[in-house]
Amino acid sequence: MSHGRDSDAGCAGGLTHPRRDLDELLTHAVRFSIVAALAGVQRAEFAAVRDSVEISDAMLSKQVALLEKASYVHVEKGRVGRRPRTWLSLTGEGIAAYEKHVAALRAIAGLAD
Repeated sequence: MSHGRDSDAGCAGGLTHPRRDLDELLTHAVRFSIVAALAGVQRAEFAAVRDSVEISDAMLSKQVALLEKASYVHVEKGRVGRRPRTWLSLTGEGIAAYEKHVAALRAIAGLAD
């Protein structure tokens, strides 16, 4: 699911600029950072992601809720001993969106070469 949005008003010819492959949900720096942190692991504890991305619990909760609604992140709640824990992981759709977004960023950066 692409969350991209772009105005085509005034465009002539083919629409090929790589920005069209950017995922609008991932253009937000905090959400991109969360997904990037999860991209390298099978799952991560909420606190580890919070510390890695350097944001508050409230900010992480808000952004994870948006990513979960988009089916990019899976949230699993459980306990370790008596303590509640929350684990986060990317879904297949989340991995695909992240990879496509990163490829688009690389393509855009490559235009400057």
